[in-house]
Amino acid sequence: MRIAILGAGNVGTALAEHFTTAEHDVVLANSRAPGTLGPLIERLGAHASAADAEQAPAQADVVVLAIPFGAYERLRPDLFAGKIVVDAMNYYPERDGHRAELDSGALTSSELVRRQLPGARVVKAFNAIRAGHLRDLSRTGGAARRYGIPVAGDEDAAKRVVLDLVERIGFEPVDAGGLAEGGRLFQPGTDLYLADLPDDELRARVVAGSAGGSVAGSAAGSAG
Repeated sequence: MRIAILGAGNVGTALAEHFTTAEHDVVLANSRAPGTLGPLIERLGAHASAADAEQAPAQADVVVLAIPFGAYERLRPDLFAGKIVVDAMNYYPERDGHRAELDSGALTSSELVRRQLPGARVVKAFNAIRAGHLRDLSRTGGAARRYGIPVAGDEDAAKRVVLDLVERIGFEPVDAGGLAEGGRLFQPGTDLYLADLPDDELRARVVAGSAGGSVAGSAAGSAG
């Protein structure tokens, strides 16, 4: 599979490492020139390349957004039409500026991304795990018990692709439902955000949250 990653920070780099190890072809883009990614591309090996942020989506089946959330409004909708777009971003109003629809809870951040990119198939994933854990905890639980990553999306076929990507890189995918109800379960400010839980515990909390129950718990102690 061909995967474009917009953003070469901690999350984007960790995903690029996992995807290239799984022998997916990855094209990386950052806010600067592609040449600035040379050392990273060399380290990632033959399955990695660099492009600018407008060229990268055209080379991919799946596009991961690992950029600051405030930059989503600058994304050109035509570049993402028909693509599976994985929203790995988080809304931090102190950094991104306040959005009334997010502050009121009327919409999730992924719903705003979908509105910006109406032709894209938006799936929420990889936003709720600490970047260091995303890098280091792959396959650490063995085949029977792995760390879980919640995934939300409204289109089943697109979501299945992302669920498979999560599994291929050594985590356990947990289907959290649609962008609205599911995305609310693991966005910043929730108990699942940065909880980094084993898959069985994450799944139980997602089920409880989807049913209107509590997903409270100690994020610090649960993932250890």
